[in-house]
Amino acid sequence: MPQPAPTSGQSEIVVVVPCYNEATRLELRTFVEFIGPHPNVTFIFVDDGSTDDTPLVMERLRQQHSRQVCTLLLGTNVGKAEAVRRGMCNALRRRPAMIAYWDADLATPLESILTLAEVLRTRSNVELVMGSRVALLGREIRRSGVRHFAGRVFATLASLVLGVPVYDTQCGAKLFRVTPTFAEIISRPFRSRWIFDVEILARLLAAHQGEKDFTGGHFIYEHPVEKWCDVQNSRLKSIDFAVAAIDLLAIYREYRRGSSTSQVASAQPLRKQTRRAA
Repeated sequence: MPQPAPTSGQSEIVVVVPCYNEATRLELRTFVEFIGPHPNVTFIFVDDGSTDDTPLVMERLRQQHSRQVCTLLLGTNVGKAEAVRRGMCNALRRRPAMIAYWDADLATPLESILTLAEVLRTRSNVELVMGSRVALLGREIRRSGVRHFAGRVFATLASLVLGVPVYDTQCGAKLFRVTPTFAEIISRPFRSRWIFDVEILARLLAAHQGEKDFTGGHFIYEHPVEKWCDVQNSRLKSIDFAVAAIDLLAIYREYRRGSSTSQVASAQPLRKQTRRAA
């Protein structure tokens, strides 16, 4: 069950952090150092049915910083996509201006939350700003060669499926402006347990389809992150790429083939997958 929300003031930003067996990887000190100077940011840690001590670690952090840390315990493993969605639904009830989801391994530093938030503040048309792992001079992007090239292939396929060019759909750092469209996007379970990021983009694009001067770049903004580091013990496996390809095809069939807002409303989950969510 979710723990009570902070009672003093209203957070401008609520950050959802999905966790599955993260007891030895959660960098509590890093979260604590960020929380203190940023009282306008609240964290919701969502435990996705962990089998280790993750719930205890989360609860220890909540007790120490109850004004800015909440927990949501799901009890059973539902997969990252549903864990994130439930966390964002919980965050929505707190009425913040922005809601983010952030990978628990902190491959993207927490300071990037502030950078992405500034994009939303200065670009009133943007509804979603996504961290993008672009290896530019002056930035620290540490990613294995294999994963980089696999990512480029996946991004190309995702762009074809979505019908808009996107450099990086899978960076685990995304920040949304809270709008009625956002509430509709997260109101139903996602088809994919793993590449739900692509499905979020598909739903957002479908919701705006038919608008004058329609273009994904008008309301979706990719921002190159200053730092991103591959975390050891990643759970990504070769079979995940095959699963991703199948999910991409399903997303294309649902959202691009005669895409309309009604398709977003009728989305149903894919058949249950046997693999455990990453």
